Amino acid sequence: MNQTILKRYIAIFLFIATAAVNGWAATLTNRSFTSPNGCIIWNTITTGDSITAFDISYRQDKNSKTHHVTTITEFGVETKDGAGHHLRLVDTSDPHPVFETYAMIVGKKSICTNHGREVVYTFEDDVKRQQRLVVRLYNDGVALRYEMDNLLHTRVTTEHTTFRIDEGTKRWMQKWNEPYEDFYPLATTGNDNNHRWAFPALVEAAPKTWMLLTEAGIDGGHSAASLYNDKQATDYRVVADEQRQNTSGRWVSPWRLALIGGLEDLVASTLVTDVSAPCRLKDTAWIQPGGVSWIYWAHNHGSRDFKIVCQYIDMAVALGLPYVLIDAEWDEMGNGGTIGDALDYAQKQGVKVLIWYNSSTAWLGKDGAPGPHFRLNAPERREREFAWLEQQGVAGVKIDFFAGDKQETMQYCIDLLEAAARHHLMVNFHGATLPRGWQRTYPNLLSTEAVYGAEWYNNSPVLTDKAAAHNATLPFTRGIVGSMDYTPCTFSDSQHPHITTHAHELALAVLFESGLLHWADRPESYLTQPKQVKQLIGSLPTTWDETRLLAGYPGEQVVMARRKGRDWYVAGINGTNERVTLEFNIDFIGSKKTTTTVFTDSGNASSPWHINSKRKGRIVCEPRGGFVMVIKSK
Repeated sequence: MNQTILKRYIAIFLFIATAAVNGWAATLTNRSFTSPNGCIIWNTITTGDSITAFDISYRQDKNSKTHHVTTITEFGVETKDGAGHHLRLVDTSDPHPVFETYAMIVGKKSICTNHGREVVYTFEDDVKRQQRLVVRLYNDGVALRYEMDNLLHTRVTTEHTTFRIDEGTKRWMQKWNEPYEDFYPLATTGNDNNHRWAFPALVEAAPKTWMLLTEAGIDGGHSAASLYNDKQATDYRVVADEQRQNTSGRWVSPWRLALIGGLEDLVASTLVTDVSAPCRLKDTAWIQPGGVSWIYWAHNHGSRDFKIVCQYIDMAVALGLPYVLIDAEWDEMGNGGTIGDALDYAQKQGVKVLIWYNSSTAWLGKDGAPGPHFRLNAPERREREFAWLEQQGVAGVKIDFFAGDKQETMQYCIDLLEAAARHHLMVNFHGATLPRGWQRTYPNLLSTEAVYGAEWYNNSPVLTDKAAAHNATLPFTRGIVGSMDYTPCTFSDSQHPHITTHAHELALAVLFESGLLHWADRPESYLTQPKQVKQLIGSLPTTWDETRLLAGYPGEQVVMARRKGRDWYVAGINGTNERVTLEFNIDFIGSKKTTTTVFTDSGNASSPWHINSKRKGRIVCEPRGGFVMVIKSK
């Protein structure tokens, strides 16, 4: 063979090989896509022509090293009528953009942007039923859900979505319980006698690479879900709670979310509300977030006593708080007045009233639970009760003791929110499930408990030694997903002592966002504080235009900045038992035409406050201490 012919054969071979390689590369490209900023990467894992898993990785920017975050080792759903087995991929859409801007009344940010890229995988099972896996990549995480059409009186019985968290990986996860009240202890293994875990779950996947698992988009046809790793310690399955309701026609699952990025990205993320249904209320002008004086922490049965209730109404007036909560057993009020007298007194003092109810679904009267009972369960009773509240000028309700995550409870919560909105009542769910985006759909939901909060100083000594580290963990776990009714900032003691400092306690009112911010301490404790402290309590915003994490690590320390209008509130706490220096950068705020007030601990028990105007990004914190810095525009 002469050299000319040989060169031609080599050229043809190279052309075919190059074309084949380029074609294969194109196929692989179609099997992966990225977030709008290119930092979150979604890859398919295939065996032959079948997708067997999905891999998620992250890089801080396009020039950074890519870190593996998690693998979704299983996916798909099965239904009661036998469908959902042996899924086979039949189609994959091209990535297409998702974009909207929406406003929030309550939350870490007032104007939010839902900006992502979506791919839809269509699978067919062995009975020829199709189900779609919808995947969205955002700059701050991944959202996925399932869709099916043409169902006939059936329901999903099993979901296979499974996130792998390798052994040795640091994670902060709460053991599931009905009211979501427990700690988020640091662990590096999934080997535990407990195999059911609550959302949200925080994972340090790699250096400066974090993941928070949670869910959103629960409607009345769904139960809420939790994570199980009972089959394999590393594999956390999404398992829905009890659900008996069948459906026909179209079915869409809740969103399964993995918030991904640096801690600052997770803390600022609005992904939970981004993927939730838009606001369903036409008129929201009557929804007015604000501070609340709260009786229960100091007086368990205080709402039975008219004179004590009046003290808390007077406290609201003295501090400039717009609301007072009249808690459990108000239907038994005595000692000089009834609930009607208390409402009249509050109205004369210019204070709006919130009133407590037992949901009567979990802890009932026969078990010693406080009342009133069974006033909200039946639709006709609920309408009658809410109409009476509206007529009396009551501003909202706190509803307590819900029966976990089952579908029936989710429907009941939505019924309550819709009925309350019809009667212009704001809502606080207590003893209830985790926020999963309802705060966007029903903005009259201003707060939810679902947290081991200051109320537990009343119940047992469990918080005394653990509160500081717990408080420094919550901004990275529970606090990310929605308003949190922690009932913060208590300077005195309830039934059991606290050993966090005054400045630590004050900082919690900034760090823990809640549309209805309940100030739980005794009137005499608040009213004996320095003038500047009382002024801050009365003027502190309960909704924010912007939130930034400035420094921190779960369980150790946190520094956060929140903006309201042109004013900034910077707060930090020390979660350890040692004196530490908190360092952070606030140059982004600017210093021209501003005034600064800084609240720190003096270290002197008899005179605990040090209040000054020194603006700086380095503050020495006492053990279990904290600070608040208020930077106001002139």
